[in-house]
Amino acid sequence: MALETQTAPPKVRLDPVRWMRDNLFSSWANSILTIVAVVLLYSIVQPASRWIFTQADWTVVVANLKLLMVGQYPLDQVWRVWLSLLLTMAMLGVSKGVWSKVVGNVGPAYVLGLTLLAVLPFPLYGLTNRLWLAAGAAVLIGGWWLGRRYGASPTFRNGVSWAWVLLLPLVLLLLRGIEPLLPVIPTRAWGGLLLTFVLAITTIVFSFPIGVLLAVGRRSSLPAVSIFSTIYIEVFRGVPLVTVLFMFLIMLPLFVPGSESTDNIIRAIVGFTLFTAAYIAENVRGGLQSIPKGQFEAAKAVGLNPFLTMVLIILPQALRIVIPSNVSQYVSLYKDTALVVVAGGGMLELLGISRNIANQPEFLGKFIEALVFAGVLYWIFAFSMSYIARRLEAEMGVSKR
Repeated sequence: MALETQTAPPKVRLDPVRWMRDNLFSSWANSILTIVAVVLLYSIVQPASRWIFTQADWTVVVANLKLLMVGQYPLDQVWRVWLSLLLTMAMLGVSKGVWSKVVGNVGPAYVLGLTLLAVLPFPLYGLTNRLWLAAGAAVLIGGWWLGRRYGASPTFRNGVSWAWVLLLPLVLLLLRGIEPLLPVIPTRAWGGLLLTFVLAITTIVFSFPIGVLLAVGRRSSLPAVSIFSTIYIEVFRGVPLVTVLFMFLIMLPLFVPGSESTDNIIRAIVGFTLFTAAYIAENVRGGLQSIPKGQFEAAKAVGLNPFLTMVLIILPQALRIVIPSNVSQYVSLYKDTALVVVAGGGMLELLGISRNIANQPEFLGKFIEALVFAGVLYWIFAFSMSYIARRLEAEMGVSKR
């Protein structure tokens, strides 16, 4: 009997007309919905485009670009912020080369964005800033090449993972400074997008392990650990975030003498971390509950104790399941950093500065342009997180059974 040979499925030629007929005009109902959607989209895009390109006065953004980006950070020390950007772009490029399916098009998109900002004739920055932007695109491409060349090595991959762990403390040390190598820049001078990033990223790093410990503690057989974890989670999930920030930024010095000397950014990060950890704990607890009991029984059958069972068998599966909900929480946290202005403490992150610059005499009432600019920045980085998370889910097969 002759062996049957398998043939690849025929390639379907991309035909725009056929695609439109199959997806947009496949029936009378779909045709009507398509026409209505196009009309609504045009009614929104057309006036918005006219306002953006002909009516909006973007000088409010041009004149206050430094404030929006780094706040009151000393101008002669802004090179530290640029160097931090270069380090981050280099790591992103290496990660693109090592984990191409996860990073996806984020790396190339950032290269394109940095290159366009460097070469297009926007009257927003001088030659020095354009060179920094071009350098950011160059190191991202260089990191990409390095990751592709050595990414197959397990040692190199582990080194990249540890480099991401060490990047945050290195950047914070670089931004703040250390005597006598670098002059110390007080955190009250930090602001704008820089402060938004510091609050969001630092909170993400610290809240995740705390949330995992709380989730495991709530399921513990030890009553003291379980009760403490349950009370903690329910208390912080039962109060608004702005209340938590208000307590740490304003009320804490009244109850704890001497705490007024603690940096406001540190107090805000502690408040964000404790609040976010409670929500991460509930997400992880949901993942733990979804693991079949057979997994516990199998681990016990091979001789694993409860600690190793949780660390090696249960937690990896649970954390893989809750990637979508955790990333959603982190995106929400990134936007909620704007609440530090409402809670007090004198910190002005991106949205706070965007609202305040409209009070300048020469820009009175021109707050829409500043808010639109801030909204675009929020969207770019929030979408980047969501995009990478979706690709990570696909790579790990989260949606597959």
